[in-house]
Amino acid sequence: MSEVYTWDQLFSRRQFIKGTAAGAALGATSGFGLLAQGTSVSASQSSVQTSATGAKTVTTICEQCVWRCGVMAKVENGVVKKLEGNPDHPNNLGKLCPRGNAGIETMYSPDRIKFPMIRAGARGSGLWRRASWDEALSYTADQMKKIKDKYGAKAMMFNSTDNLSQPFFEILLKAYGTPNYGTQRSLCFNAMTTGFLYTYGVPQPGTDYKHCKYMIFTGRNLAEGISNNETQEMIEMVARGVKVVVLDPRFSKTAAKATEWLPTRPGTDSAFFLAMINVIIKEKLYNATFVKTYTQGFEDLTTEVKDYTPEWAEQKCEIPATTIRRIAREFAAAAPAVIAHPNWRTSNFVNSFQTERAIAVLNALMGNWAQPGGLIPDQEINTAKLGVLSHPPFPPTQGMRLDGVPWQYPMVPLSYGVIQTMRDNILTGKPYEAKGWLISRQNPVLSIPERQKTINALMKLDFVAVIDIQASDTAYYADVILPESSYLERYDGLIPIGNKIFIRQPVIEPLYETKSSLMIYKELADKLGLGEFLPYKDEKDLLTLQLKPFPVSLEELQRAGHYVVQTLKEDHSKDFEFQTSSGKIEISSSIMAQMGKKAVPTWNEPPRPAADHFYLLTGKTAQHSQMFTQNNRWLLEVFSENRAWLHTSVADKIGVKTDDRVVLESEVGKVSIKAYVTEGIRPDCIFMVGGFGHISKGLKSAYKLGASDSALHKTVTDPISGGSALSETFVTVSKA
Repeated sequence: MSEVYTWDQLFSRRQFIKGTAAGAALGATSGFGLLAQGTSVSASQSSVQTSATGAKTVTTICEQCVWRCGVMAKVENGVVKKLEGNPDHPNNLGKLCPRGNAGIETMYSPDRIKFPMIRAGARGSGLWRRASWDEALSYTADQMKKIKDKYGAKAMMFNSTDNLSQPFFEILLKAYGTPNYGTQRSLCFNAMTTGFLYTYGVPQPGTDYKHCKYMIFTGRNLAEGISNNETQEMIEMVARGVKVVVLDPRFSKTAAKATEWLPTRPGTDSAFFLAMINVIIKEKLYNATFVKTYTQGFEDLTTEVKDYTPEWAEQKCEIPATTIRRIAREFAAAAPAVIAHPNWRTSNFVNSFQTERAIAVLNALMGNWAQPGGLIPDQEINTAKLGVLSHPPFPPTQGMRLDGVPWQYPMVPLSYGVIQTMRDNILTGKPYEAKGWLISRQNPVLSIPERQKTINALMKLDFVAVIDIQASDTAYYADVILPESSYLERYDGLIPIGNKIFIRQPVIEPLYETKSSLMIYKELADKLGLGEFLPYKDEKDLLTLQLKPFPVSLEELQRAGHYVVQTLKEDHSKDFEFQTSSGKIEISSSIMAQMGKKAVPTWNEPPRPAADHFYLLTGKTAQHSQMFTQNNRWLLEVFSENRAWLHTSVADKIGVKTDDRVVLESEVGKVSIKAYVTEGIRPDCIFMVGGFGHISKGLKSAYKLGASDSALHKTVTDPISGGSALSETFVTVSKA
């Protein structure tokens, strides 16, 4: 048996160099923080270029967030010196955000997991022993087999987040036979995707910024929650003088760019939009021809909103009735080149689903579907189709899902899940006992509300395995950690965008004893006796299979960075075909009516904080991605920790100034955090950036830096969308 080490001992310089192939690489990268000056790479140049001095440029795909921007990596003598945006990639158009530029530090971080590890003490003790890949995978497979044999496949849970290898993770879980699959969606955008799904039949239409003449954002903070090309298009839209209205209780950077900032009371955005609809219908400002031809349920909507006047809404959202009426008229006058943005992170209130339904219907009234400056239909029909794996039929799954889909949440798509309920039911043991959890690229301890509950759930399980590149808070409580290569060291599944196919490929060889997730899933499947479901020998074999429908080799794709499918023709015949029961935009949802729910957008009163309590708001910053990048030392130099935004009147009352420490306390937790005193937030709100307050000692730079919002959030779930209503947590604040 290997020696047992604490985390610090295991990752001392001597220990991780000893006996590994990474020793030479470490020496080569010891000065990586001082980047040499790179030169721009023309889009017309080859993806892989090598000079006599050992310099080359390799095209790949970023994974510092989920946006998947194109990257040109400058490599000299096996060391990555610089990352630049790929001008040929539509997701970023040649530009990288701060997170993308810091991908080098993610790869060369001394805190990376460099070899497989098996727990050698109590769970969460920080005692580990080093293992070979064969031992770690065999151990994982043996534990999963024991659980399946004794309790059934349903006792094993699988969790992953949005990534290029996710489809193959899903194949593994289906082959294993469990119904229990969780993603991050219920913590992010369930309200938006279900709201549009039950209106248009698609979960998320696109938005035409280039031709838009009037945009309304609802808490959508594109200047900080960067979606690269979309953020660029938003900034260009502002520069053109387009009218941009932002509804947000906080003066975000996007609000600062807007024409008009409306600091709505949290949870009342639906009142604002219902009042807009009231004005538009009453004054006949809607597109009557479009509504008659392509929608159903308009009469029911008219009846529903007749009392939702701007004067009524003013009492709810605290925006003047004259402002609501004016914006409704301006918006309608600019139609159809107008967009009430579908937004993204809508896990705010139980009524967020109704807010998204109101937004979806408002767009329909404008007739902006498939029109310049409006909503763009689902583009999958115009996207190249990759070759697929051939495998046996999946075994039937048995047992109810732990997350309540569909028996508790009948309207939540199976592919979304409700991760917070899954966690809760580990603790309750209902409808049955969960025994194991396989987690890939996800950090439930820091992302799910009530952090201590999640830790307690992990402690209750027989087995926990984590696949990650770093020692996340969840990995710290695992029994085995299977280290993944960083995105600059590995292949992932190909990504088609329109008529182009892009590749993520290694720009250097893996530095340590790590593997791509594609190979981790494959080799684990083999150990489980399920190898026939992932029938590829290695990553190149899989990518070659995906390229089978096209006259291009993998080597050619690697050199070029992307392949253009010349024969693909755009199909606009389905632009006005909606995948709903009626075949039309359902202002009155037939599915909701069948489920006994209000079929048209309606008002649900959100809860208010008690006296001396505040709405807890959370969101993003441009320098970090959710729970992932806080240990990146480069990014910490530009955003070192989160702070609690307090209105000046609140700060004066408790006697604090910026950078003084305050204590925030909710029903479920308490944190200490520095204050940021500002006029740019409503007095009844406190805001903090999420993703800080890491408790893993393996994240040496981020450990205990800032405070965790998940330690404060209580668990509240929307019964329709399954979204976690994060902003229905109220806190007190006091001077520390």
